Amino acid sequence: MLDVLISLLAVQNLIFSEPASEGLSSPPPLPEKISAYPEKTGISLSPILGAKSVLSLDLDTGKFLFDRNINERLPMASLAKLMTALVILENHSLDEIVTVDPRATQIEPAKIFLLANEKITVRELIKSLIIKSANDSALALAYYDSPDLENFIAKMNNRAHQLGMNDTHFRNPVGFDDPDQYSSVSDLSILARTAYKQPIIRQAATITKTTLSSVNQQQTHEVEATNLLLNSYLKVFGLKTGTTDLAGQCLITIVESPDGPKIMNIMLNSPSRYDDSKILSQWVFDNYKWL
Repeated sequence: MLDVLISLLAVQNLIFSEPASEGLSSPPPLPEKISAYPEKTGISLSPILGAKSVLSLDLDTGKFLFDRNINERLPMASLAKLMTALVILENHSLDEIVTVDPRATQIEPAKIFLLANEKITVRELIKSLIIKSANDSALALAYYDSPDLENFIAKMNNRAHQLGMNDTHFRNPVGFDDPDQYSSVSDLSILARTAYKQPIIRQAATITKTTLSSVNQQQTHEVEATNLLLNSYLKVFGLKTGTTDLAGQCLITIVESPDGPKIMNIMLNSPSRYDDSKILSQWVFDNYKWL
């Protein structure tokens, strides 16, 4: 019995120890619990999924529950906006007022139609970025932080390096296709779990529809969630959608299990991301138990 306990402790130490980062301050440790669960109890065949790259994991511990091509570098579409949001939130307060750079208003599509020089808080822009996946909001935040966009992109890449996202590189804060912009589902699990620790992201990820306003209340922006799973039979808590021609349908979903804890499903290049996430969620719930 003593040998078993020692072995368990050794495994836990291996799982939850984090390498020291270089240059930037150390990120907060991701795991919040030390647990052997969820424990696999089922013997079902692997789920049939259309996505090219897939990962399902326990949100608290980071334990992988199902994976396919987890280190393959693929376009990530608007899932990149999670890094945009993270860089902003780690360097600015929610109440800071952004004067919208006119360059941000010229982008298409998926926008909330910000006006040039409109004054709006970081909080409202983060909400629109998560709920609506608004490209103009992402650019407005990036230009607010760094008028030279290359400087902001460098911050995104530095943060990715700090987090140990070795199969990730950014070339824009929006998620547009670029040969030099890519990630893997394994790396995206690190980014998503880190970003989800931000209260504003957790809150915004569950909103289906709302109205955002400029500081003077003269401009309003109606936003509706791009995540169609929020209205499904699953208990969904976000998190981010993305679609481009090269990336296909991409999705990060957080779903509550029947036992209470949450799982995170990540998929890149899916022909039907919502169906894939439903199938994967049910497979995990049928084959794992949290005790």
